[in-house]
This record gives sequence, structure tokens and C-alpha cells, in this order.
Amino acid sequence: MAQLRQGYAEYTRRDAEVIVVGPENAAAFKVYWANEKLEYIGLPDPEKTVLKRYGQETNLFKLGRMPAQVVIDKAGIARYVHYGHDMSDIPSNQEMFTVLDELNSQP
Repeated sequence: MAQLRQGYAEYTRRDAEVIVVGPENAAAFKVYWANEKLEYIGLPDPEKTVLKRYGQETNLFKLGRMPAQVVIDKAGIARYVHYGHDMSDIPSNQEMFTVLDELNSQP
């Protein structure tokens, strides 16, 4: 999440909003977000509703939820999806900026 914090201004400059979905409950999210002073949105998903909707994998041998990045446009259409194969398989901010720039350049 430090990567997202470092790039947050660039995401918002590209008219994007960052939403991090995690398995913790609302109280745990609130404490973590306050302690870390995170600017972006944290969405608790203890019932795995979002996980199931977007096909995010879980693997108990690899610490639970595998990383997934989804870019959803303003019409609610998923335009880019990356499913990580392990906890370190996360696109860089620059990769995500390239995706957003390409999407923003389309009419």
C-alpha cells in the first residue's frame, strides 16, 4: 500500500480514484487507515463480496488473497484487470499510469 500512497497524487491527476479492498472488518480498516494516514479509500470486505464479484483468488498457502488490480471506468466497466500469482505480483504505479493514460486518451 506504500506504493499507492506514493503515487496517489498522480492517480488523482489522471482523474482516477484508488480503492483498496481487504478482508478485514470496518473497525480494523478504520484504525489502519487512521494510523497510516492513507488518503485513498479503504473498503472492508470480510464477507468476500467484492472478491467473488471480480474473481480475486485466495490461496491459503500464499497468505490468503492474491493481489488483483482492476481499473473500472466511470460507466462501471472493468477496462483493465491484473490478477497476481503471488503477493509480490503487483503492477508498478508507472504501469498503472500507462493504463490510465491510454484509457483517458480514448474518446
